[in-house]
Amino acid sequence: MRHNLVTISRRLLGTQSLGKQTKAEPVTGDPRCSFYHQDVDVLHYAAELFEGLKAYRGVDGKIRIFRPELNMARMRRTAVRASLPDFDSQELIKLIVEMLRVDKDWVPNSETASYYIRPTMIGTDPTLGVGASSEAKLFVIGGPVGPYYATGFKPVSLLADSRYIRAFPGGVGAFKMGCNYAPTIAISNNAARDQNCQQIMWLYGEDEQITEAGTMNIFALWKNKEGDLELVTPPLDSGLILPGVTRQSLLDLARLWNECKVSERPFTMRDVTDALKEGRLLQLFGAGTAAVVSPIGEIVHQQNGQFVRMKIPTMDANPNLMQRLYQTIANIQYGREQMPGWTVEC
Repeated sequence: MRHNLVTISRRLLGTQSLGKQTKAEPVTGDPRCSFYHQDVDVLHYAAELFEGLKAYRGVDGKIRIFRPELNMARMRRTAVRASLPDFDSQELIKLIVEMLRVDKDWVPNSETASYYIRPTMIGTDPTLGVGASSEAKLFVIGGPVGPYYATGFKPVSLLADSRYIRAFPGGVGAFKMGCNYAPTIAISNNAARDQNCQQIMWLYGEDEQITEAGTMNIFALWKNKEGDLELVTPPLDSGLILPGVTRQSLLDLARLWNECKVSERPFTMRDVTDALKEGRLLQLFGAGTAAVVSPIGEIVHQQNGQFVRMKIPTMDANPNLMQRLYQTIANIQYGREQMPGWTVEC
């Protein structure tokens, strides 16, 4: 990553009054120069949160950030859940814009690369007591990145194994916290080693509800049992799903086009298996900031200790809604198409 840092430090006047904060001027510097006491909350109780968004150098040379207000809204919701302080969304966006103006030469001039932005907030109370942080630091790091998957825009294979879950009702699966990610890494590594899968299809419950695909939201395009063409993704009301910015953008576009039914509802491995057997399943794909859209070509489903491989016809589907959604998002990000309110120019 580029060694560029925008940081805002806030000292709270009271642990129960997170709105009463002292103001601090932003500073820039090398993130390697940030040191904390070994007792700080973030190191012991995972008092932290983060966001991920990108800036793109458009075909016209302008640098654009994609829908940052949605990231800021999610970040503020997560801060409440993590007992960390609130902040002004527009002020942080202004700081990120200024950081990109300073770092503009590091924004790639390529349509397969971008500039990744990682706003982060950590609890910095130097105490071992369990409680809301009375001190916190909000900072942003950024740098140029290439494609998320080394295979590029090619279908990935997912392991679906209900013995492992990512989130549960009442937990923090709907919030972007580091504690949601570390426990999944060993499962993903094992899936790659043992089943040659790039990611996990996270399931929940005895009926094996499909929730997410690795670190992405998941979509299915199929002919439903009523014969209607339907784009479906799991709903947010269960608390199991991270409300992704790309997820929301794909839903917004599909509803704008009004060419198929668009649903946010639960669906299960049985639904996918039945649709595949009956020739109704057209596409499965993940959606997220890192990969934008990632086609799913195979599911390796663990069934009573046996692993069943299911080929998904995502790349052969007609209509290829996934490709159209991907291209439209890319066109907006790189300035070929305009969608009012979806980008912030730097």
